[in-house]
Amino acid sequence: MTLLRIRKSWQLPESSVTPESVFWNRRRFLKAMGAATIGSAGLLYGKSLTAGSPMMDEIAALPRIEVERNAKYSTISQFTKESIAAKYNNFYEFSRDKDDVWEHAKAFKPRPWQIEVSGLVEKPRIYDIDDLIKRMPLEERVYRFRCVEAWAMVIPWIGFPVKALLDDVQPLSNAKFVKMTTFYDPEVAPRQNDGLFSSEPWPYTEGLTIAEAVHELSMFAVGIYGHDLPKQHGAPIRLVVPWKYGFKNIKSIVKIELVENQPPTFWNTIAPNEYGFESNVNPQVPHPRWSQAIERVLGTGSRQRTLLFNGYADLVGHLYQTG
Repeated sequence: MTLLRIRKSWQLPESSVTPESVFWNRRRFLKAMGAATIGSAGLLYGKSLTAGSPMMDEIAALPRIEVERNAKYSTISQFTKESIAAKYNNFYEFSRDKDDVWEHAKAFKPRPWQIEVSGLVEKPRIYDIDDLIKRMPLEERVYRFRCVEAWAMVIPWIGFPVKALLDDVQPLSNAKFVKMTTFYDPEVAPRQNDGLFSSEPWPYTEGLTIAEAVHELSMFAVGIYGHDLPKQHGAPIRLVVPWKYGFKNIKSIVKIELVENQPPTFWNTIAPNEYGFESNVNPQVPHPRWSQAIERVLGTGSRQRTLLFNGYADLVGHLYQTG
C-alpha cells in the first residue's frame, strides 16, 4: 500500500527546506562559538546581516538569544534578508514612512520595561520584561509576514505562545477578548506629539478573540534573527499572528487586558471600512483602495499569489467557520 503525504498549504516543498543534518550542524557550531558574532549569525540566517551601516551596527550590538528552532513552524528555509526587514517596517508612532523608522526610534528606550496583565483574570500581574522572558518557554519560529499594503516577508521570530502567558494569569470564564496596548510617550514618539496626528486614538491598541489568542500559532516575540528585537521591530515585546495583516501585530506592548466585549482598536477606530477587527489575510477580500490577490516579496523583486490566511488556512480556518 502506498501512503500519500499531503503537504500543508503553508509548507514549502522538501527540496527548498534546509536538511536536518545541516540545521543541527549549524546549531552545534553556533553553540560552540557562543553565537556571539556577526559571522556565526550569518551562517544560521543565510548571511542576512550586513555590517558597516549604522543601522546594522546597532543590531549587531544587541544581545544574542540562543534557543531551539521549533521545526513544526519552520519549514520555510529562505528568510528575508535582515538588513531589508530592519529597514522596511511600519511603526506608526515614529513615522508614516517605512524606511526611516529605525532613525526616528533612536531615542526610544525598551529597558527597563513592564507589562501589566489585568482585567478578567484570576491572577493579575505586572511583569518585568526580563523576568517574563526567563519565565516563558522561548523558541524560534519561522513565519510568513503579510502587510495590509500587499508586501510580504519571511521572518525567524523568537518568543513564546500567547497561551503560555494567559495560562499564567488564568482568564476567567467570561473573558472573550484580549486587548493589547502599546506605550504612550510623546517625548520620544514623534507621531504621538504631532499636531496633525495627536488627535488620533493614542496609544495604539489591538485585540484578538480568546480563541485566536490561545491558538498555537499566536506568539509574543522578544527576538528576531537570533537576537533581541530592535526598536523598529517593536522592542522589547510584540505580538505575532501570522495569518493576520501586519497592523494587527502590535508592537512594544505595555498592557494586556482580558475583557468581555470586543475592544476598540487603533485602525478599526480611524477607518472601520478599511481595517476590520478581524483582518485576516484573504486574497478574495480586497482593500477598498487596492487588491489583496497579489503580494510583493521584499528583497526578491518578485510577486506571488496571496494565500488564504497567509498560507495557514489548514491551522486556523476552523476558527472562522460558521453554520
